[in-house]
Amino acid sequence: MSKIISIHSFRGGTGKSNITANVATIAARRGRRVGIIDTDIQSPGIHVLFGLDEKRIDRTLNDYLWGRCTVEEAAYDVADIASASDRLPDRARSTPAASGAILEMGEGEVAVMGGGIHLIPSSLKAGEIARVLREGYDVGVLGDGFQELLRRLDLDCLFIDTHPGLNEETLLSIAISDILIVIMRPAQQDYQGTAVTVDVARKLEIPRMFLVVNKALPGLDFDDVRGKMERAYGCEVAAVLSLSEDMVRLASGGIFCLRHPVHPLTQGLNAIADRILEGG
Repeated sequence: MSKIISIHSFRGGTGKSNITANVATIAARRGRRVGIIDTDIQSPGIHVLFGLDEKRIDRTLNDYLWGRCTVEEAAYDVADIASASDRLPDRARSTPAASGAILEMGEGEVAVMGGGIHLIPSSLKAGEIARVLREGYDVGVLGDGFQELLRRLDLDCLFIDTHPGLNEETLLSIAISDILIVIMRPAQQDYQGTAVTVDVARKLEIPRMFLVVNKALPGLDFDDVRGKMERAYGCEVAAVLSLSEDMVRLASGGIFCLRHPVHPLTQGLNAIADRILEGG
């Protein structure tokens, strides 16, 4: 059965888009047909991670929302682009079947996407962003688009990269999701906002919800961090991800799990995928 997965954070700068792109890629490499919608219309950018050239983008989510095209006409197959732009720099080893996203690959080899990835980007044109800020759009059309995309592209998983905070379109995305992943940093600025998000999600009766603690300093006791967050929010922590110099060095120039398939950070991203994909 198809799943809608919203990946959300109350504040910006949590690494939400990077996590979305990587976990979606892992799902595709495990044979799932994957869609990703960038609903962060005010500050889009996930297409950059997949190497989708702006010159190739002639239809976006904005065009669908304003009736200029169907939602599938705004979908781009980025699996081959991501694979070709992420030739591996070092020899990768195979991993246990439980984290079967990683195939054995050598230097320069391309990671094969078993299912496929379709990305619906939002527009980067200043005029389009200004129109959203000025006029808004019919949020109901967005919800219809999610369901239509699942049917038309026969998707197993639809990942929604949400806008930070809680606004009308974000609440809609969360409300119709099968799984909500809430990204937070181990920082005071994120604690209260995460509590609000978790509380709202419970009131919306989201079937499954997980926390992901991102950008934790390597010197921290991750088991201790996990335990504290689970006790504070009453919610399972799917992974505690370390602040990684390798991720910073990549600078949004590709999909991290393809560049570094045996990296500890990739192991954490696989753990998130495990929780999302279990049972289906």
